[in-house]
Amino acid sequence: MKIAVIGTGQFARSFIALWQLHPDVEEVWVTDLVPERARQHVETHGLAGSFDSFEDALASDVDAVAIMTQRWSHGPLVLQALEAGKHVYSAVPMASAVDEVEAIVAKVRETGLTYMMGETSYYNPATVWAREHIAAGEFGRVFYGEGDYVHDMDNGFYAAYQYSGGEDWKETASYPPMLYPTHAIGGVLGAWPTHAVSVSCTGISDTRGDGVFDKAVSRWGNDFSNMSALFELADGGVMRTNEFRRVGYWSGPESRFRFYGTEQVMEQSVTSTVVTVKTEGEDYRKGATHDISDELKPGEHSDVPEDLTDIDPALLSSFRSGTAKVHDRSRLPKEFEGAPNGHEGAHHFLADDFVVAVRDRVHPPVNAWVAARFTVPGIVANESAKQGGVRLPVPDFGDPA
Repeated sequence: MKIAVIGTGQFARSFIALWQLHPDVEEVWVTDLVPERARQHVETHGLAGSFDSFEDALASDVDAVAIMTQRWSHGPLVLQALEAGKHVYSAVPMASAVDEVEAIVAKVRETGLTYMMGETSYYNPATVWAREHIAAGEFGRVFYGEGDYVHDMDNGFYAAYQYSGGEDWKETASYPPMLYPTHAIGGVLGAWPTHAVSVSCTGISDTRGDGVFDKAVSRWGNDFSNMSALFELADGGVMRTNEFRRVGYWSGPESRFRFYGTEQVMEQSVTSTVVTVKTEGEDYRKGATHDISDELKPGEHSDVPEDLTDIDPALLSSFRSGTAKVHDRSRLPKEFEGAPNGHEGAHHFLADDFVVAVRDRVHPPVNAWVAARFTVPGIVANESAKQGGVRLPVPDFGDPA
């Protein structure tokens, strides 16, 4: 297959390199609104070439496009690509409006094309572990789950928004946290097979006063920097997610998860992950607690690829990590061994799963229907917060066709 990567910013680099290595990818092309960035990638990675525009990429014979543009642009670009008959990989979020999500799901159903959202939390070691053990019935009935995406603006985000936003970067750095919900929601619903049906969300107005999260500056009129949402789930359970951008939190994973079942509990904190299991006899009420941190800790990569040296050091952890013991690397191409990885081992699986889905004509794990269940709850939660926390229904678009 041939892939065109749309947008060659900092995050795209890892995937350009991986698809160039993949044995089932014949050619990788790129395009960017800043043409010299695209040309540099062609030279650095030995790519097939660059297109002058997104439209030129769609008019070409590439089989698929990977949308790596600004987060609020994904929905319209994905629809345009599907209309052009291209398979689509999209960075998160799926879209910023419910009607865009609905249109993407409908178009995928109509065309039979492959759509995959690149949600890293689906491959987060804690989510992988919980998914396996929930499926095995070890938790009993799961009744409550929590997911956090805790990323302080001071921890590299200022530099990232300045890189991508140009002179008017503050206008878009105010992107509402709940419109970028998939790292928190996807890590919970990626393990727990249910979906949200209603939500009440509280937004906390920013007080920094630096022009970010300022209603007068924000493209979205948004002043919420921290948001917390409580979801009712289809199976009667409850999910809480947090999206925090102003918080005194610097170490440990940006995303962390907790699952509570009638027979077992898993709790992830900044420094460790423990599982509490009911035991028989005198210890029944307390249970036995097991530390599983070693299974979930990704390996470390100390080297920094040359084309990542311009990234704020605070963000480098997202671009250099190995896989964890809980990850099954046996299904990955041997060509990926030693290649740059990121987001706690997710990048290799993301890159491979998309290629396999297109090659074998199967649904990828985070297909259009799953992506909708990871994205729409946050869009509705943002609206709830704007209305003072009123409880709102969350639409669902069903299961894969």
